[in-house]
Amino acid sequence: MSVLRSPTDQTLLGSWQAVGHPAVAELVAGLGYDFIGIDMEHSPATTETLANLLRAVEAAAGETKTLVRVANDDPTMLQQTLDLAPDAVLVPMVHTADQAEAIVDAVRHPPAGCRGVGTGRASTYGRSLGAQVEADDTAFGTHVQLESERAVENAADIAAVDGIDGVFVGPIDLSAALDCFGEFESERFTEAVERAVSAAREEGVAVGTFAASENDRERRLGWDIDYIVAGMDLAHIGDGAVAALEHAEQLR
Repeated sequence: MSVLRSPTDQTLLGSWQAVGHPAVAELVAGLGYDFIGIDMEHSPATTETLANLLRAVEAAAGETKTLVRVANDDPTMLQQTLDLAPDAVLVPMVHTADQAEAIVDAVRHPPAGCRGVGTGRASTYGRSLGAQVEADDTAFGTHVQLESERAVENAADIAAVDGIDGVFVGPIDLSAALDCFGEFESERFTEAVERAVSAAREEGVAVGTFAASENDRERRLGWDIDYIVAGMDLAHIGDGAVAALEHAEQLR
């Protein structure tokens, strides 16, 4: 698997990590998913938590990669995340090409950008600083999330920004922004998705989305996308617990 830097021949399948314990990350990574999406936007995870989750995925059997959704586009947060050596980062709530350009500037070292040089995991704790700077952003993928009407309107310009490797359609927030929350078959929502995907295809960048249920997976795999989050740890735990409880209740 690549680091999600371009369109793929076969859709990559991932699982979403909201639980901040490395045992969960290691377990799921060992099941054969192409990537684990680690959520730093809607979770209480700290940078230290993230470091341990990345180590856990790397320790698992197989070649599962990591996609970290940062909390926002703050340059310091992006720098701290990239110092931990994820395979790709995903920035939420990106609405304009100017914002995308600022993100690219934040993830690249000088002279191409303004990212500081740090002695973290990405540089083997300072032992390979030169190699890290030389690799710059070729060592990871930079993705942005389209989840507003404004973002869809600017999708072509966002996807065209040099250094943006992929766009991620956030269906829940996008449907809310379009005033059709959860109405994923509505014309307004499907037209917005088609516009976003078409813009990404035109610029040759990867396209991803979230699809946690069977129905969502069946529909969204038809969007001609490159990677999909096929479920999340909290849902897996909850569904398994409910199934076990219901079965036990029938037996007692």
